[in-house]
Amino acid sequence: MDTQKHQAGFVNIIGKPNVGKSTLMNILVGERLSIITSKAQTTRHRIIGLTNSDHYQIVFSDTPGMLKPQYELQKNMMSFVNISLEDADIILFVTDLYETDADIEHVIEKINESGVPVLLIINKIDLAKPGQLEEVTTYWTSRVKSELVIPISAGEKFNTEKIMQEILDRLPEHPAFYDKAELSDRSERFFASEIIREKIFENYKKEIPYSSEVSIEDFKVKKSIISVRAIIYVERDSQKGIIIGDKGAALKKVGIQAREELEKFFGKKVFLETFVKVEQDWRKNKLKLKKFGYDPT
Repeated sequence: MDTQKHQAGFVNIIGKPNVGKSTLMNILVGERLSIITSKAQTTRHRIIGLTNSDHYQIVFSDTPGMLKPQYELQKNMMSFVNISLEDADIILFVTDLYETDADIEHVIEKINESGVPVLLIINKIDLAKPGQLEEVTTYWTSRVKSELVIPISAGEKFNTEKIMQEILDRLPEHPAFYDKAELSDRSERFFASEIIREKIFENYKKEIPYSSEVSIEDFKVKKSIISVRAIIYVERDSQKGIIIGDKGAALKKVGIQAREELEKFFGKKVFLETFVKVEQDWRKNKLKLKKFGYDPT
């Protein structure tokens, strides 16, 4: 009879925008759940990914980058961060060689007062100049109360396996929180909208990606194909024209790239229709944000 204990807990990944939280999440879960672009503030929601074995379940949580919120959407994004501090069993605080604690001092104070074990992850060390890693380590260990510092390169998948071992050494005994057949608590519709949004971030400049939101109006799974109807919302008529492009060329490019990524993700053919609509100032309106699923409570 197997009497080995079962471990389960919430491991929440937090840090400033663009330090590599989503890349790390995908590596630790072993699946591409969080979208990744070179632009900051790509992640808007709290995304849960599950890593399971017979004897443990790690509930990873990727969160929006910590920042000083300027409008309602960013306030909502920071609410996801605050919730992740409240239910964490372990915190992975991710930074890199270049960030400081500017604008997030209040969040660090909450972390230090939480009593939750913190693993300080310093990412992008493959780019370090001589002595830089030591300087960065000294800087952050003077600010964040951490049990351990783990230098990594998420892009190179260097030293990330050490994080898993350190998590298992600290994970509490508990039954699984989720069905072990699942990879996330999010729906297929959610991942479809995130993949399309990723392609918008990759293909447009300046304010367009940040002013855009994707809503999946129809998602039908058939034996050999998935049919998806997506609406891309923007805040201005001028932005709608940019999204569509000359004779629809820009929107077509996004659609082709998104369909290819959706087919990889779902493992079957995808028929994707995309449309563009204007939702005036949706980022600043609480009711419109709730309509788009930004409701951390």
